[in-house]
Amino acid sequence: MSLVRGLVDRPDQVELRSQPEEGGTLFELKVAPEDVGKVIGRDGRTVNAIRTLLSVAAQRRGLKARLEVLDDRRAPAPPVPPPSDPPPAG
Repeated sequence: MSLVRGLVDRPDQVELRSQPEEGGTLFELKVAPEDVGKVIGRDGRTVNAIRTLLSVAAQRRGLKARLEVLDDRRAPAPPVPPPSDPPPAG
């Protein structure tokens, strides 16, 4: 987690949660919305490097681990109402 804190502008908002998952552990990483891009990196290179480090550390212990970055910016958009019918010509 200190690795991620070193990458972001708001280290106090870094949260890491773990939960058991079939065959291993799922780690959920949450950072400030403006720091998500820094954690993901260009073309996902940074997050893939973090995932590699996590995977290697887990494998050394005979475990499996997966990392997901939670992105609050990707909240579902509100539904768009259908266009209204134009008034009849008359």
